[in-house]
Amino acid sequence: MPIFVIKHVTTYHYRQPVAFGEHRMMLRPRDDGDQIVLDTELAIAPKPRKLSWTRDKLGNHVATAEFDDRAAELRFESTIRLDHAAMNFAAHDIADHARVFPFARDADHPVAVPAKAHPRVQSWAEGFLRADGTADTYDLLVGMTQTIKTKFKHAARHQKGIQTPEQTLTLASGACRDHALLMIAALSHLGFAARFVSGYLYLPSDGDADEAVLDGGNTHAWAQVYVPGPGWVDFDPSSGTVGNKNLVRIAVVNDPREAIPLQGSYFGRSADQIAMKVAVRVAAAGA
Repeated sequence: MPIFVIKHVTTYHYRQPVAFGEHRMMLRPRDDGDQIVLDTELAIAPKPRKLSWTRDKLGNHVATAEFDDRAAELRFESTIRLDHAAMNFAAHDIADHARVFPFARDADHPVAVPAKAHPRVQSWAEGFLRADGTADTYDLLVGMTQTIKTKFKHAARHQKGIQTPEQTLTLASGACRDHALLMIAALSHLGFAARFVSGYLYLPSDGDADEAVLDGGNTHAWAQVYVPGPGWVDFDPSSGTVGNKNLVRIAVVNDPREAIPLQGSYFGRSADQIAMKVAVRVAAAGA
C-alpha cells in the first residue's frame, strides 16, 4: 500500500494589514477503512488565538481558527501522511439481491436524499435502463461513469459555485464537481443513495514506475454510491474510473457547499484583498 504525502497551501494577500474573522477548514482526510492518517500538521500564520477540531454528522473533520492579530498575509499549510489501500469494485461484489436494478432495499440501506431532478436529467438517467425499466446494477453504475468521461468535456473552472446538472447536460462540459453533481442527481432520481466527495487526486508521473517517489496531484471531486454488498463505492466520472485508486477523501456530504476546503472572512475594504493562491502537491512512496 502506498504512503501518500499531501501538502496543501492556501495564501491570502492583502494591500494592508486586516483583521480576520473565523475561518473553517476541511483539510484533514477522513478516517475510513481504506485510508489511515499517519501524521497531520496544520501551520497557520499569523498564529490563531484558538484552533478547535470537531466532526460533523457524517464524520468529516472540521477545524475552526479564530484570530486576534492583523496581517497583510494569511497562510494555511496542511501536511498529511496517509496510508492508502486501493479498493476495486466488480460485479461479483454486489449482493445477489441487488445485481439487477431495481432491487429491494434492506434495513441497512441508507435513505436516498430526496431531490427533484430536472426533467432533462430524469430522461438522461432513464436512458441507462432497458425498455422494461431494469438494468444490470454494475453496468448501470459503470456505464454512467464512463459515459460522462467520454461524452462530456472536463475543463478546470475557477469560478465559485457549481453548475446545475441540467447546465452540465446542456454544455456537455464542466469541472469535476459539476460532473459529480450530474451523476449524483441522475442516480438519486433512480433511487440510489449517492453523495458528493471532495478530496485529492494523485497523478502518477510519467517517469520510471520503480522510482521511490512519484509526484503530482490536485484537489478533486467525485461521487459515492451505496451498493449492497461493498457499501459506499467511489465513482469518478471526470476520469471514468471506479474505486478509490489514487483518490483521498477529505469530506463526504449531501450538499457540495458543505465541503469547501477553506472559508472565512476578513475585516477591511473589498479592495484590500489582492489575491488568493492555492498550491497542492501529492507524493506517493512505497510503503
